[in-house]
Amino acid sequence: MPVRAIRGATTASENSPEAIWEATQELLTTLLEANQLSQEAVVSAIFTVTPDLTAAFPATAARRLGWDAIPLLDMQAPSVPHDVPRCIRVLLHVETTLPAQALRHVYLRQARQLRPEWAGGVL
Repeated sequence: MPVRAIRGATTASENSPEAIWEATQELLTTLLEANQLSQEAVVSAIFTVTPDLTAAFPATAARRLGWDAIPLLDMQAPSVPHDVPRCIRVLLHVETTLPAQALRHVYLRQARQLRPEWAGGVL
């Protein structure tokens, strides 16, 4: 089955484990639903967080969703002027028969301004 990449981003309401995990779980759940994918279709995920998020790893939120057998990687994004604060980004690699043009990238909360054309998973 072909492997495709899906992008997404969201923001945490504050720098706390609960806020980071809640925002990440909302993003992952929305990405899977928007693309009609099951957890089993996920090959791997790379998360980045802005430097102002230090309280928790987004991968922990994925583990709490049961993503125990999926390789996950957390990284800190570079500090860029005027970046969206408290931003969590993800690059999912998934197995799907959908063509790349049919995939729905999801940008939630304050991250919508990064890619307005992908806000909420609608192209």
